[in-house]
Amino acid sequence: MKHPIDPKIDCVFKALLGAENNLNLLLHFLNAILDSDLAAPIDQVEILNPYNDKEFLDGKLSIVDVKARDTAGHLYQIEIQLLNFANLPARILYTWADIYSKQLQNGQDYRQLRPTYAIWLLAENLIKADTDYIHTFKIRDNKGRCLSQHCGIWLLELEKFNAQQIENEQQRWLRFFKTGDQLNDEGLPDWMTTTEMRQAMSTLSQFSDKEKDYHAYQARQNYLRQQRTIQGERDEFKQKWDAERKEKEAERKEKEAERRAKEDALAEIERLKALLENNNRDKPISG
Repeated sequence: MKHPIDPKIDCVFKALLGAENNLNLLLHFLNAILDSDLAAPIDQVEILNPYNDKEFLDGKLSIVDVKARDTAGHLYQIEIQLLNFANLPARILYTWADIYSKQLQNGQDYRQLRPTYAIWLLAENLIKADTDYIHTFKIRDNKGRCLSQHCGIWLLELEKFNAQQIENEQQRWLRFFKTGDQLNDEGLPDWMTTTEMRQAMSTLSQFSDKEKDYHAYQARQNYLRQQRTIQGERDEFKQKWDAERKEKEAERKEKEAERRAKEDALAEIERLKALLENNNRDKPISG
């Protein structure tokens, strides 16, 4: 390969899992990630928004997630997210709900709804409370009873994934997406020598070795860098604004406490004065 290619860059990600000529990679990825939740392996899928290399080369690629449907009508959404932000959980839930709700057309009822599953690969940690790199969310009550099997959202936190020994296909895909920009097709490590991983590397090689594709890849990468920079500046501004707001609020509370203390002190003085006057009035007059 002439240049290192990061499979997490959205256009590469979609070419890997959303191109018709890589349909078997999408099928392998879905079975690997959802393995323990599938009653039987998925044997066939249709890509609903296939990767278009012309849109990529023209710089018009705007929809970079992958949507697919299997023969049972189950829907799948796969998306890569490089940068976390405060409302990312809301976005994840909203996009799932949007795909699920759009199944029904005029005249159709709820019986036509099929399970919808969303898989998000996150370059940054979203859930910082534990070390688990895979989180599965489903609709259950506080006793674990399932309301419906139609919802499933998987979050895969690549930053937390550090397995050195690959034990299954799920781990193989996660390591590929995490370290793919460090790989070279001329000397692949043992864990990358499967048929699917070699095919994935051939997609990276296309972006690396074709100058037009590589320049378009660089442009996309620079655009995403700019977006991350803008988001970072926004986060810094928000943190500074929040700190200033908290400081002003603390000052306000301190002044309010001082005012109340003064009022309480004056009230106590007045109370003592009144008590003294009452005592003086109650004293018998000697003489």
